[in-house]
Amino acid sequence: MKEKLEIHELMDRAIAVLKKEGYADYSVRHYRTCYNHLLKFIDGKNITYYSDELAIDFMKQKYGATIVGFYIDSFYKQSPRNSRSSIRAFRLLSDYCKDGEVVKKKKMAHRSFECPDEFIKAYEAFKLDRQSRHYAPSGEARLFYTLHHFLIFMKDERLASSAEISSIHILKYLTYYQHYGADYVSKLILMLRCYLPFLYKENYTEQDLSKCLPSLRNNKYPFIPSVWDRSDVKKVLEAIDRQNAQGKRDYAIILLVARLGLRVSDVRALKLSNLNWDRRQISITMQKTKQLLELPLLEDVGWAIIDYLKNGRPQQTQSDFVFIRHIAPFEAFNQFNNLHQMLSRYMDFAKIEKTDQKRGLHSLRSTLALALLDSGTPLPTISEALGHNSIQSTRFYLKIDMNGLRNCVIDPEEVCHE
Repeated sequence: MKEKLEIHELMDRAIAVLKKEGYADYSVRHYRTCYNHLLKFIDGKNITYYSDELAIDFMKQKYGATIVGFYIDSFYKQSPRNSRSSIRAFRLLSDYCKDGEVVKKKKMAHRSFECPDEFIKAYEAFKLDRQSRHYAPSGEARLFYTLHHFLIFMKDERLASSAEISSIHILKYLTYYQHYGADYVSKLILMLRCYLPFLYKENYTEQDLSKCLPSLRNNKYPFIPSVWDRSDVKKVLEAIDRQNAQGKRDYAIILLVARLGLRVSDVRALKLSNLNWDRRQISITMQKTKQLLELPLLEDVGWAIIDYLKNGRPQQTQSDFVFIRHIAPFEAFNQFNNLHQMLSRYMDFAKIEKTDQKRGLHSLRSTLALALLDSGTPLPTISEALGHNSIQSTRFYLKIDMNGLRNCVIDPEEVCHE
């Protein structure tokens, strides 16, 4: 910044900007506490102005960290975990000192995967193939996370190319995970069933190595949809403080899932432009299937969204997403946030007993599907409403004895009515 401020005034101005930007009070207090510790550190040292070097010296003394630089790669990697919130505070002060404004939090940089040269040609071809299939971001991330470990393992085996991968190498790789749970190993095998046939199809290997994979049937977590008791859903909805801005947001989110059966990924991705108030309709391209889904904007859901947009959504945001974080920076939820923590918090407020049964937001979607089945709604209609690619996906809900559901499922017309 053009004006060089003394350290006390620099800190005061940075704190003032945080307040103006709508940072939570506890965050502002934390930043101020960090700055006060720095002022105590320089007391009696005849230091007038702030510098990165000063912050580094302070962090070394307070946390014992050997630091050679201030920003992400060097500063974060070489710092104790309990120092990282202080690092953010001083980074913000550094940004303000240089630019005269508060820069949004910088997330830790994750080291990008560097494919071993021996396998890079096949790896890049596989990436292009997966991209053409339009995987959901979370599904693609899980697939490539596992694939990266597989390729590093193959490099450690000193293979010169994908063509040298054999059934022995596959067995050695799976043996490495012999003490892991069956569910985890089954996912590894599922990944290999994607990658190995691709190598064979594109002539990177002479045989389809997926045929040597073991058949691992994991019955630990059979797919049987979890359903809620009607009274428990009402308890959760009633436990939400709708006078509170965050409560208005959470109430609307839970209604969208319980009343319309939206996936969490689609709730996160919902934009203001997806709401057609004239037609009373939600139109969204689903994150999982990339298909267009159109649903009626039911009256109770619509009023809950309106209440949030008018009276709960932070005014400071420029985001075009409907639902955003309520702490600065006011942005959309992370794409990997399944909002389970939010729902779990209201379950605690409602004093709902935790059981082995899965109780995430997806189980509310399952409950709506089963309620519709129980009321005689045809499978094709339910499949279309839930955005399933195939009616076969909807048939999973038939695994539950429908007669046994009559006392526990939600009537879709009663989800949020008293």
